[in-house]
Amino acid sequence: MDVSETELVRRAQGGDAAAFEALVLAHQTLAYNLALRALGDEREAEDAAQEAFVRAWLALPNFRGQAKFGTWLYRIVTNLCCNRHPRLRRELLALGDDAATQVPDESPYADPASGLEAEERRAFLHRQIDALPESYRVLVTLRFQHELSYEEIASTLSLPLGTVKTGLFRARARLREALLAFEAGERL
Repeated sequence: MDVSETELVRRAQGGDAAAFEALVLAHQTLAYNLALRALGDEREAEDAAQEAFVRAWLALPNFRGQAKFGTWLYRIVTNLCCNRHPRLRRELLALGDDAATQVPDESPYADPASGLEAEERRAFLHRQIDALPESYRVLVTLRFQHELSYEEIASTLSLPLGTVKTGLFRARARLREALLAFEAGERL
């Protein structure tokens, strides 16, 4: 029997620990990965993800369902990461300082290769994502790993929509430049 997330939340709000456990199982990997991208440390990411679930359990009676449970949880994770690294919050807020340079979305990947070449490119991109400033890593993780919409990201991070778009554009531009340099180096 497949129980909807809304039903699990409702049951968990009523004190059903098994329903909350199902929510944890559904979101634990994503919460950990988001924390890991933001914090860059496995232990801190584990602690932040665990603390996020504890806080979610405690705050669940106040969850009104205006956003998806996952979006609400990712906001808790992001806030915890910002509390652990205040610089992350400053970087996220600073993204919006130059929203006038916003350009429509472009794909950072023109023609993905197959086999070993594609795997090497993917590993290179993951290293480049890890090297991005924390604020860009969080945006990239929410957009491309957690597949949140721009609006959901803006809501999760309490940022203007334009700031999210600008930050993602800049992050993709950096990744695109790194990928072009990587591919040029391969051809030499």
